[in-house]
Amino acid sequence: MKTISLLTLLLLASACRAPDADMDEGPTVQYPEEGIQGLPFSDAVRVDHMLYLSGSIGVLPGTLDLAEGGIQGQTRQTLENIKATLDKYGSSMEDIVKCTVMIEDIAEWSAMNEVYVTFFPGHKPARSAFGADGLALGALVEIECLATVQ
Repeated sequence: MKTISLLTLLLLASACRAPDADMDEGPTVQYPEEGIQGLPFSDAVRVDHMLYLSGSIGVLPGTLDLAEGGIQGQTRQTLENIKATLDKYGSSMEDIVKCTVMIEDIAEWSAMNEVYVTFFPGHKPARSAFGADGLALGALVEIECLATVQ
């Protein structure tokens, strides 16, 4: 049996690395220049080719007023807000890989889901969900997503 020295393994590993790769560099992180209406968080943060969206609720654009129409109206507006955020950062609904749904009353899951699925007619992102009490502004649903971006 032939053995390989540690030095040989290190030389092979470094030869397999991309010539311009710098092992000391970490991921590229981009934060937006402005927050959301003076609130203390970003609507999204980009790390390399991933976009991490903050939880979104069904507020009407430019306001802190929740959309009318109960769980379905708020779900629709929440997903429209997510779509607008993705567009802003060069991504799209088709690029979402994971969503987390927080719903104030889990008994309204099927009503929320009727709207949710219309935003994902093709691929279905991985999804987690849980009942939550006390969502921001009294919202009935909050959704956060992870998406790829080029």
